[in-house]
Amino acid sequence: MLYTICIALILVASVLVILAVLVQNPKSGMAANFGASNQVMGVRETTNFLEKFTWSMAIAIVVLSLAATLAMDRGLVADSNLEISKDAKALQERVIESEAAATMPQAEIPSAGQTEQQAE
Repeated sequence: MLYTICIALILVASVLVILAVLVQNPKSGMAANFGASNQVMGVRETTNFLEKFTWSMAIAIVVLSLAATLAMDRGLVADSNLEISKDAKALQERVIESEAAATMPQAEIPSAGQTEQQAE
């Protein structure tokens, strides 16, 4: 239950960070030259608020991610890790088999009739 709540809060915080970044004015570059009139109207406080909001949401995402990791069900994690290790072993066996088949020299063994002809 706590895991689900953490994931939902992470999604909400992620959307809020995206929106806050899109609303912010660029601080440098060519686009900043065209937005100089906004600072005359008192937008500086809004910029400070948006920057603090963005940092706080980023920190919230990190903390919620750690909390979600700690809240995971240990049994499901163990089952998932077991399945992943089985898949990894099967993949390793397939790679080893394909490498062994590719590196084996392919030489024809002469038959008894061919060896007699070569001896004459």
